[in-house]
Parts: sequence; C-alpha cells; structure tokens
Amino acid sequence: MDLYDDMRQTRINAARAANDEDAEVWRWFSSLLEERRIRWCVSGETWFVSVDHRHVATERSFDSAIRVAKDNVDLPVTQRSGRRTA
Repeated sequence: MDLYDDMRQTRINAARAANDEDAEVWRWFSSLLEERRIRWCVSGETWFVSVDHRHVATERSFDSAIRVAKDNVDLPVTQRSGRRTA
C-alpha cells in the first residue's frame, strides 16, 4: 500500500469507530428516555442533564452534555467526582 491508501484506510476506520460510538451513546440515551430516567434542560447557553434524579453533566451543547452524562453514569462511583461537568 502507498501513503494514500494508508490514509484512506485510516479515515475509513476512524469513521467506523465514530459511528459505533455514536450508536452506543444514542442507544443509551433512547433506553433512558423510554424508561423516563433522563432529563435535560437548557439555561442560557448551557445544557444540564440528570439521570435518575442526579445531575451528571453541564455542557454548552446538547450532544456534549449527553456524552459527558453517559461517561459520568458509566464510571464507578469513586471516579465520578473527577469527571468534567462544566
């Protein structure tokens, strides 16, 4: 393979990984939404997300807030305090 083929394959692999990650995040979101376990609101330019009545993320975009919320919910309790929520 030449450099062009290597770069092309790298881009394809990155796109597949991003698609897999996106699908995982939005499946998680959809499941919580159906179970009425996730809530969000926007105040000014900031999104707040709560899961099971616990605040888990504060971000400037909805997409980022949902991703941070998933990361924070998926972490063991002992690691949550160090995660970004703003």
